[in-house]
Amino acid sequence: MGKQLIQQKRGKGSITYRVPSHRYYGALKHRNYDEAEKTGVTQGKITDFVKCPGHSAPLARVSYGTEQILVPAPQLVKVGDEVRSGAGAPAAIGNTLPLKNIPEGTLIYNIELQPGDGGKLARTAGTFARIVTKIGDKILIELPSKKQKQFMGDCRATIGVIAGTGKQEKPYLKAGKKWHAMKAKNRMYPRTSGVAMNALQHPFGCGRGRHVGRPKTVSRNAPPGRKVGLIGARRTGRKR
Repeated sequence: MGKQLIQQKRGKGSITYRVPSHRYYGALKHRNYDEAEKTGVTQGKITDFVKCPGHSAPLARVSYGTEQILVPAPQLVKVGDEVRSGAGAPAAIGNTLPLKNIPEGTLIYNIELQPGDGGKLARTAGTFARIVTKIGDKILIELPSKKQKQFMGDCRATIGVIAGTGKQEKPYLKAGKKWHAMKAKNRMYPRTSGVAMNALQHPFGCGRGRHVGRPKTVSRNAPPGRKVGLIGARRTGRKR
């Protein structure tokens, strides 16, 4: 009997593949999507900066009265700075506004996919997205991957660039440092290439050199033991 693939073992949920979430400080999200967010403005204050092992960027703890939230810290802010959130907030660094109220060309991060979900996109250290243009009630945004995507105007985002730029430029130097960094985010390290395995351990393994020997594209309905490579790919190869 062959060896289980990483995808199969991760789905089982053993301790090897379990996230150490008890060490995390909390979820990153905008403040509650209440009536003050939709029509007015709420003033908050940055009370502290936090280094969470589950996030690459430094986190800012923001106090909106009795409500405390964690957000990725933007550049050029410090403890004690005031930030604002809501439709009536000015377009300044650290403020959170609906996309329809942010001028074109502004750099933003922590973008919501749906109004009120707290933010899902552009949250890594040093990253940002850019508002390209407004098309009717839709907002066209260029994401950090350079892909352009349309969002609803009521989706919120924070203005600025996330702190931690240049984090990826520093080498790890030691394999142990890399292992601990990956373990903090529940990422497997080191990972063995599928073509380097035996045939009974991986669909791409054959034992006759590092060659796949079959198409890398696989159906989205393939069973877990075969679902490797380019799953449900619409196209392959370099885009020309």
